[in-house]
This record gives sequence, C-alpha cells and structure tokens, in this order.
Amino acid sequence: MPSTFGFINAKLLFYLLVISILYHSAFVTSKPTGFSLRAVIDDSPESPLYLIENLTIAERLERLIKISYARVDYLNLVSSGDAKLVPDNIRIPILRDAVYYAVAFTIGSQGHPVKLLMDTGANPTASTSYATLPCSHPLCNGDRRLYNCEHGRYCVYNAQYSGGASTSGIASTEAFHFFVDQRSTHPFNVIFGCSYDSRDIAFINTDISGIFGLSFSPDSMASQFSALIQHRFSYCLAPFDDATPRPLVLRFGEDIPQLPPQSVGSTQLIASPTSYFFYLGLKDISVAGHRIGFPPSVFQIKPNGLGGFFIDSGALFTHIDADALGGNAYAEVLKVFAAYYGSKYLKQTGASPEGFELCYERPPNFDEFAALTFHFDESVYTVNGQYMHVIAPNFFCVGILKGSSVSVLGAWQQQNKRIIYDGGRGVLEFADENCMNDIA
Repeated sequence: MPSTFGFINAKLLFYLLVISILYHSAFVTSKPTGFSLRAVIDDSPESPLYLIENLTIAERLERLIKISYARVDYLNLVSSGDAKLVPDNIRIPILRDAVYYAVAFTIGSQGHPVKLLMDTGANPTASTSYATLPCSHPLCNGDRRLYNCEHGRYCVYNAQYSGGASTSGIASTEAFHFFVDQRSTHPFNVIFGCSYDSRDIAFINTDISGIFGLSFSPDSMASQFSALIQHRFSYCLAPFDDATPRPLVLRFGEDIPQLPPQSVGSTQLIASPTSYFFYLGLKDISVAGHRIGFPPSVFQIKPNGLGGFFIDSGALFTHIDADALGGNAYAEVLKVFAAYYGSKYLKQTGASPEGFELCYERPPNFDEFAALTFHFDESVYTVNGQYMHVIAPNFFCVGILKGSSVSVLGAWQQQNKRIIYDGGRGVLEFADENCMNDIA
C-alpha cells in the first residue's frame, strides 16, 4: 500500500466529538475574542508518539481501522440510554487510542509541563492554584448536575460502561497556562477531572492520560471558554497522503477565517437526550450522482439514544449504520458503489483484511473514483471521490466501515474541508478548502 496511509491517528486533537484526535500542540496565537492552537498528529516528528519509522504501511492502516472501530464502539456505549454516563471530556478515555487531545501547556502554580493532556505525573494538590470543585457548583448540584457530591465535601464523577470499563475521580479546578506566543503563556482557570480509580482501561503502553473536550457538554473546554471563543471552533484537515503529516491548526472565535457566503454549506446541529455529540439531520445519501432514497427515519436518533448521524474526527473513517431504523443502510450504500464500479468492469478483490468490504483491482491510471454526497435539509456535503476511498497503486477500497447502531462522518471524509462548529447558532458550517495552506 502507498503513502496514502501516511499517518496513524488522523484524529482531531480536540474532542470534536469531533470530535477528538491524537495531536500535540506547540503554541497558541491569540486575538481579543479568539485564539488558535497549533497541533501535531501523533505520527508527526514533533510528537512524542512519533511512530512512522517503526510501522509498515499495512500496520498503520490496521491501526487506523482498529482505532476507528474502537471509537465507534466507545460512542455506542456512551450514547446508549443503558450506560451510566458522565460526559468524557477532560477525563480518562475508555478505549485505547480512541479520543485523545493534547496541547503544550503547563498546569498550576508550579508550572508542571504537560504534553499529553492531564499528564499529572506531579501531584496537582502541590499547586497553590489547585482546588476541588465545591458541591455548591451547578455542575454538582441540582437536577441537571453532571457530578455527585460525596460527604458534603467532594464533587465526584463516576462513569461505568457496559463493556466493563470505569473511571472515577474528583472534579477539580486548576490554572492551565496556554501559550499566547512561542514564549509567553496566559492562565485559564479550568474545570477538569482528576481520576483516582480507573479499571479495565485499554490504555496499555501509551502515555495518553486525558482528553481536551469540545463537545456540547457544559463542562467541555468549548463550553468553559464559550465567552472567549464566541461558541465557535474550527479546523481544516490536510490530505492524509503525506508521509510526514503537517501540524493541525485548531482555531477559535475570531481566528476562524471568514469564508465567502456562497461557498459555505451549513446544517443544524441536533441535540440528543442522552449524549453531547454533534448530531446532524442526515436525510439521504447519493453515490456517483445516484440518490439512494432512504426513508427519513433511517438516520434518526432512536429513543434509547442509539442511531443517528454525527460528525466525529475521532472515528477516522465514516461508518454507516447496518442496524438503522428501516434497514441496513451500510449494505445499501455499498450496493450502489458496487454497481458503479461494475459499470466500469473493474475486478473485485474481496474484503480487505483491515475491514473494508468493497475493494477492486486498480487499472493503470484509473482515477474515476465515485464521490458520495450527504443530503441535509439546508445543504449537501459532498466528499470528493479521492477522499471516499483508500487508494493504493494496484487496488483501492471504498473507505466506509460497517456501523453498529450509529452512523458517523469520520476524519478521512473531512479532508480538505473547512469545518466550523458554531454552538451559538447551533449550526455546522463546511466548505472546500486547500488545508495545506492553513498554517499557524
């Protein structure tokens, strides 16, 4: 396979959940009501998890697939109404390599350096700026509380999942010092989770210890910084075919570029009763210009919190629900891809060992890859054929994985797209862009 599979974890550092991904930021630039974080993917030479030289292309792809499936399994667990849910933004992730975000900053009055979020190698209580969240705090008191008060003193969280994993800890506050230029930092008082008991966490042999959350949750970083960033953040994923990936720039507030209105599509963000993910009102799907005609109920959120369609760069590849309301949407989408490539008289190779079910031999110079369009009420989101597939010199695969009770727009299908999350207006905006030009 080619350098198409150039980096292992094409995940957004912020929990986009989106969206959430494995990057490590280097510095921040700022405006009065906006700032940007420069982040590097975990295969980048700037990252402490740089692994490109140690993995073959096949190993990278295999890990990408495992991460994508792990991410969706994790989302299924926390979406289910059967799960005992405490939103997992600044906390220990549940599944290995699922949702990590890291930026370069320091914690506390002693300036403890952190490269991977919540790398609390030093005792945070040694800091004079550290404090536990009081039980009187709205996040710990009232009908809409996220945490529980214990002994009238500690505000604690406890997340238990059907897979057996769990994590518990104390909700705390601390001064996080983010870089405002390459030398200077600015402190922000941040609520975060300090875990003291995590069990069955598939986290072995990694240095990852936490998440920088950007979900709808009231304790996510996006919510905590909402006044500063105007409830808006954005990223642009450069193509993944570079063997040494470029740093990602995660932009907030006024640092988000202004785009020509005629080039921008948008759709409403939909709230779920059981989770804080960025759900979208998907109505239908087209492949190579052929509209499938799914019933409106197929991509709706089910009463138990499962189902629906949301954007999440923590899932590297798009997943289409095989257990959707009204039928197997995944099979229907692959059927149209198969008909298209059948009309080109291409030879199918069978399922790939990595999990892609629809793969073909690639004739010399073949580049007629089918595009896919997601139809929303207000606009359409079209994925270029190049980014709908995993392409090698001699074969290619349709880059869609089977979803189990959920459909997800993954990072692979967000390449060269400007994605803007506008929580204030409750919309997701998107536009085609050459993301290689998005530099700090």
